[in-house]
Amino acid sequence: MSTATKLQEKPTPAITGDIRVYSTLTKTKEPFIPVQSGKVGMYLCGPTVYKEAHIGHMVGPVIFDAIKRFLTYCGYDVTWVVNITDIDDKIIAQSRERNLPMAQIAEEMTQDYLKNLAAFGVDQIDHMPRATQTMPEIITFIQDLIDQGYAYASGGDVFFDVGKDPGYGKLSNRSAESQQGEGGEAAAKKRSPGDFALWKAAKPDEPSWDSPWGAGRPGWHIECSAMSRKILGETFDIHGGGLDLVFPHHENEIAQSECRHGKPMAKYWLHNGLMRASTETGKVGGRADRDHDANSAPASSDTKISRSKGAGGLAKLVERQGGERLRFFLLRTHYRSTIVFGEEPVAEAGAGLDTFYRFFERYERITGESFYVIAPIARRAEGEIDAGDDPLLNDIARHRSSFLAKMDDDFNTGAAMSDLFDMLRTLNRFIDANQLEDPAIRDVTRLASFRRGVATLRELSALFGLFRQPPQAKSVQGENQLTGKLLDLLVELRKSARAKKDFATADQIRQGLTALGVTLEDRKDGTYWRIEN
Repeated sequence: MSTATKLQEKPTPAITGDIRVYSTLTKTKEPFIPVQSGKVGMYLCGPTVYKEAHIGHMVGPVIFDAIKRFLTYCGYDVTWVVNITDIDDKIIAQSRERNLPMAQIAEEMTQDYLKNLAAFGVDQIDHMPRATQTMPEIITFIQDLIDQGYAYASGGDVFFDVGKDPGYGKLSNRSAESQQGEGGEAAAKKRSPGDFALWKAAKPDEPSWDSPWGAGRPGWHIECSAMSRKILGETFDIHGGGLDLVFPHHENEIAQSECRHGKPMAKYWLHNGLMRASTETGKVGGRADRDHDANSAPASSDTKISRSKGAGGLAKLVERQGGERLRFFLLRTHYRSTIVFGEEPVAEAGAGLDTFYRFFERYERITGESFYVIAPIARRAEGEIDAGDDPLLNDIARHRSSFLAKMDDDFNTGAAMSDLFDMLRTLNRFIDANQLEDPAIRDVTRLASFRRGVATLRELSALFGLFRQPPQAKSVQGENQLTGKLLDLLVELRKSARAKKDFATADQIRQGLTALGVTLEDRKDGTYWRIEN
């Protein structure tokens, strides 16, 4: 058994669910049947590390992190690979501009990327190979293509001969003639304009590696073919990436890999929609942004956010909004839909997230324990609810079934999110109807039902990688102590107005505070204020 071909053998787990995925290759939804029973190999194209990450770089990792969590929950043994492109024209250009070694630029930007992944809660990646660490495999891959007649050396460069691949264009429905060829010196070395570089001859003052064709460095496309083959094998289950990678990158990966191996590279090709900047005129959640046709191809990439369009400042964005809020925002949309990004849509998503945080506070007041200490149910079959004639648990079971059905249907996190909100409303209504916050009249049996319902909320929200630790509380220190005292005073004034039946003044105080981002919560033991993020 080749180390480059098989994943480590483990006992086959019990698989649950009836998952279907939309593959860009077939343009249809297909039953998800892995190459190897019980195991899933998944590859996502990672970044070219020449500048700091922007919010668009987090879309794929957050989505596929949730996909891995769900597949693992359903019983699959998943190996997820995200590559790092650490040798590229853009990195070389940055090296010259900053007068720093290319390796230093790549390492700095890789660490920035990893820091942002951590902030967004992306921690399910198993392997992060780098192109510069895969050079022997890349060179062997290229030589095999030459030996099989699919590639040719020319003046120190090596090109893939697209005319030799009869299946070229099957992913993007574009012909070999539409392949945009490189200009300059490379064009004169090609047999056909559409042929693409597998190896580039060394230029003065550029990093290079020795090869049978002379010193040089690999082309972009061959790197992913070599890295995925090394870890996941000649054929694996899911290849993911942004819609903008369908052509030429993924098309060229398929050509290289399938010509070399004589078999499919990946069984399912999953492409996430890209991100466009919001005009702040509408709200995320409207039909244009949320109701993506589940049987259609991904949305256009014409308005994608990219470094060239000025996107950036991800560290500042995380500091301002919080990684969990941004993750929550990204998962509110079906992964194949365009994501409309802006401060206003993120704030709207954050308001939804805050309703969960407030519920967790209620749960702690009722039970005396933190929501965050509840161990999430790890496997799908273990979360089944024996509801009997319990009305609450029957409702919770119905919400759970709806959530899982939507995740089974092409990992539709956007639609499944609505079931989390439905479950939250059901639990809040149950608290109110049964006065669970009043310990004097709290019913033990109903409390037990409530706890079981909350365990299901914990189970399903964990599949999205949410609520892993409590949100950071805003400190009230120094100058902020005055803010706290002023808010306490306003709460007292409102209380006094209500006692005098001056409800107009009381409402004016609440509405004014709401406009300033302060929420008031009336409880039996008093009114509490919260400064929302």
